[in-house]
Amino acid sequence: MSRLLKVVLLSLGLVASTASAIEQPEVDQLVSQVDERQRNVGDYHSVVYIERKERNKNDVIYEASVYRRDATDKFVILFEKPKEEAGKGYLRVDKNLFLYDPTVGKWERRTERERIAGTDSRRNDFDESRLHIEYVASFVDEVNVGKLATNHLRLKAKPGMDVAFPVLELWVDKASGNLVKRQDLALSGKLMRTTYYPRWQKLFSAQKKAEVYVPGEIRIFDEVEKGNATTVVFRSVELKPLSDSIFTKAWLEARSR
Repeated sequence: MSRLLKVVLLSLGLVASTASAIEQPEVDQLVSQVDERQRNVGDYHSVVYIERKERNKNDVIYEASVYRRDATDKFVILFEKPKEEAGKGYLRVDKNLFLYDPTVGKWERRTERERIAGTDSRRNDFDESRLHIEYVASFVDEVNVGKLATNHLRLKAKPGMDVAFPVLELWVDKASGNLVKRQDLALSGKLMRTTYYPRWQKLFSAQKKAEVYVPGEIRIFDEVEKGNATTVVFRSVELKPLSDSIFTKAWLEARSR
């Protein structure tokens, strides 16, 4: 077949593209694998450094401790620096996200769209991945991101799910199975954020009795307010049992005194 004839037939949809689509069961399995590789089953603790760059403003560096109990979907983030943010914390329990502000001594319920400490990050950037529970995925194409061959997927939120963004675009490394790139979109299709995952950490979880992959660093770019960006570095990651008291309002209030 001549090259010209092949191009014509491709344009008419009479010849299949060389990049074959992944069947739906494989797509579902791929998304579940992304979740499973990050799922610890037990507890998680890390110290995170968050650098916020905002156009025409000075950069701000935050330091916080993140606590998770994946078995019951509980989550805590406690800010320690800068001084004006120290003692502020988030608590997720029974599918509700709360913010505690020590300056007024009050708790307020927040949505999944909440910007953590006013940065470009959201709760899901620090928490366990639940993509297969919250979204329905479809295959888009196979494409390189830099030098990495990836599967490009499009995810739409399932009805009734409280998520930060209703539509996601994911690029999953075909070799490792880890996320390389993610884009968050509004229901209208407007691009809101782009996130890159340049580094992953591999740890052994005694509770899961298997290896767990956690981000070492993520870089988030605000696509609405161009020039704004947030980098999160995860350090001192531990997968050891934590006290039940950590996942309570009383514990967070006591830390802020």
